[in-house]
Amino acid sequence: MKLLTLDIETSPNLAHVWGLWQQNVGLPQLLEATQMISFAAKWYDSKRTMFFSDYHDGHDQMVAAAWELLDQADVIVHFNGRKFDERHLNREFFEAGLTPPSPYDRIDLLQVVKKRFLFPSNKLAYLTKVAGQEGKVQHEGHTLWVRCMAGDPKAWAIMRKYNKADVVQTEEYYTKLLPWIPSHPHRGLYGPLSDDQCPSCAGTSLVKEGLARTKLASFQRYHCSDCGTWFRGGKAVERVDVRAAQL
Repeated sequence: MKLLTLDIETSPNLAHVWGLWQQNVGLPQLLEATQMISFAAKWYDSKRTMFFSDYHDGHDQMVAAAWELLDQADVIVHFNGRKFDERHLNREFFEAGLTPPSPYDRIDLLQVVKKRFLFPSNKLAYLTKVAGQEGKVQHEGHTLWVRCMAGDPKAWAIMRKYNKADVVQTEEYYTKLLPWIPSHPHRGLYGPLSDDQCPSCAGTSLVKEGLARTKLASFQRYHCSDCGTWFRGGKAVERVDVRAAQL
């Protein structure tokens, strides 16, 4: 399974406004629309974290590189990617005259967190710290984007470090969240997988732990010691004779 973790950074919309609170900005006031200025990506378990940007590669080449990676991927891992990264990327592809990349599954870790936990904050900076990770790279805030748009090489060095670190932290968080991800893509759909391998991580350290029961059958239940996922075997060990069931 070709699993790609991805994170993009965008420029702000630039507009003429007459106030700082509850502004309704009309199209004639819009000077420059938001666009992707950089992205970082990493194939799962690869040591290399890739980075492309307007400054280092040019906008067209950056967008083409993102399209190529998504076109190769079976599964995309991101944080709030359904609402943010994917829709920004789709807009960039459309504006560049590209068709959609080949279909892929996605795992949005923000949606997993919201569904399975109740933290005081769902921001990646907080969640990774709670998980015992290194956390996000600290920076000066909005002025970093302003300096990058002005072509400041020192600012771009920080942006590169920040963007790449987000991808590394997101991948690490994905690994920790793995047993909590509902309906994780089955690895057997993307390559040979034996009966003694975990469908989430392909691990082989499996422990038999009781039975998983449906209304009409029982299946062997397994617990993966590698990633912590619970799953059931594919063959029923017991079945109810429907003909003998009461109406």
